[in-house]
Amino acid sequence: MKVLVAGANGHTGRFVIRYLKEKGHEPLALIRDEKQAEALKELGATPVIGDLEKDVTSAVKQAEAVIFAAGSGSKTGADKTIAVDQEGAKRLIDVAKKENIQHFVMLSSYNADDPNQAKGEGSMEIYYEAKRKADEHLKQSGLSYTIVRPGALLHEGKTGKIEAAAHIPADRNIEISREDVAIVLVESLTEPHVRNTYFDLIKGDKPVEVMLRTL
Repeated sequence: MKVLVAGANGHTGRFVIRYLKEKGHEPLALIRDEKQAEALKELGATPVIGDLEKDVTSAVKQAEAVIFAAGSGSKTGADKTIAVDQEGAKRLIDVAKKENIQHFVMLSSYNADDPNQAKGEGSMEIYYEAKRKADEHLKQSGLSYTIVRPGALLHEGKTGKIEAAAHIPADRNIEISREDVAIVLVESLTEPHVRNTYFDLIKGDKPVEVMLRTL
């Protein structure tokens, strides 16, 4: 399957490309800067130039499925969070619908279903609200979708084991490695049990494939 990866040059996006290749898919890396192309080619992706803040139709036309793993980053302001995490995602969803994309996997965030959990926290409240609006747009789009809402992302090796549920209480250890998140995003492309659903995601004790089939 040809899979367009938005946010391909990010930490999680690069893991996504690796696992797409391992699963026999053809990753298309959506990038704004041509200088990033060579590194992504080395990972096995085909670079596709496109900007989430502009028209991305030409990029989507080349794909059969989409994984949205993009983000404005922690060093940007509220305007970029809204432009990329919210409006950029919505723009990509709309084009994916128009181009009859088979499945859309959204990398969202824990608390995206309830931004009030971060009430008064400024940038985090804005971030969660942007993610919530993007998620709702996807749910209402008519596309086949999966929304993955991981907890705090860690730079550590994969475990291959997770816990996933529609809601995981905040009093839990809500951490998970970026690599495990990438595995879940890729598995969600083809796992029928997570079609048209959403779930929180943290470290756990069940293999990814087993956990996803219980949702």
